Amino acid sequence: MTRIIAGSARGIRLDVPAAGTRPTSDRVRESLFGALEAAGVIDGARVLDLYAGSGALGLEALSRGAASTHLVEKAAAAAQTARANAARVVQAAGLPASAAAVHRSDVATFLARTTRSFDVVFADPPYEVTDAATGHVLAALVPHLARDAIVILERAARSPEPPLPEGLVTDRHKRYGDTALWWLVPAPVLPGR
Repeated sequence: MTRIIAGSARGIRLDVPAAGTRPTSDRVRESLFGALEAAGVIDGARVLDLYAGSGALGLEALSRGAASTHLVEKAAAAAQTARANAARVVQAAGLPASAAAVHRSDVATFLARTTRSFDVVFADPPYEVTDAATGHVLAALVPHLARDAIVILERAARSPEPPLPEGLVTDRHKRYGDTALWWLVPAPVLPGR
């Protein structure tokens, strides 16, 4: 069973789609959010959760003080589950309905159409998504990142370092059993560029 771990919606149960998703474990979420909160990046953040599945990552951020979260999920059943979870979390946290938006869309299409920028981005593509496809998504994401943004890319621990587009660099990398998290940040702008 997946639950919101901490914050204003702590303990709220999240439904998980019956098939086609791989929820981030509570252990990984707890460690990840502990590090994000220690870095002071969650409070007031504009959050984007790509390949959202149940929406657990974006909704955990909302519960912990993010200003808004956008959940992007292509599969109809998963998007419906994320929508129900978002409504439950928003209600429990006493937030306006507009704090959480669910977009039933392919990730590339969403990134091509949105004009928003984001402070924290979770990207948890299915493990079968190729490194090349992941690199294309990261490249499409770069123009939508705030200056001090953090992108958390979740991949299988056996995956190689992701191909990073111009504009993103690796800040750190951590493994949790079968899961690896890559912390990516905007590349520093060099003088004269």
